[in-house]
Amino acid sequence: MVDIDVQIPTTFDPFADAKDTDAPGAKGYVHIRIQQRNGKKSLTTVQGLKKQFSYEKILKDLKKEFCCNGNVVQDKELGKIIQLQGDQRKNVSHFLVQAGIVKKDQIKIHGF
Repeated sequence: MVDIDVQIPTTFDPFADAKDTDAPGAKGYVHIRIQQRNGKKSLTTVQGLKKQFSYEKILKDLKKEFCCNGNVVQDKELGKIIQLQGDQRKNVSHFLVQAGIVKKDQIKIHGF
């Protein structure tokens, strides 16, 4: 008999590592994720920013900079989350570092 090492694909939960943290923004990481919608549409979420920042002002600057739409969503478990249209992961991480909101080593980019 031939012994083959086969890996069975499982479902991927992009928020799995956020569930094991105690509070939003725990450990100082900002998580930038992409979620697939229908077809080619996608959604970028930014979670874990400190509560001292004005999410609405950050969202306004992000929308103006990247010419996309977005909103701030209040989640029971994860706190406030910024949502943007399209795949803006690299743009958002670059923007947050340049604006001095977070450091480069505090950002975790998830997805595909």
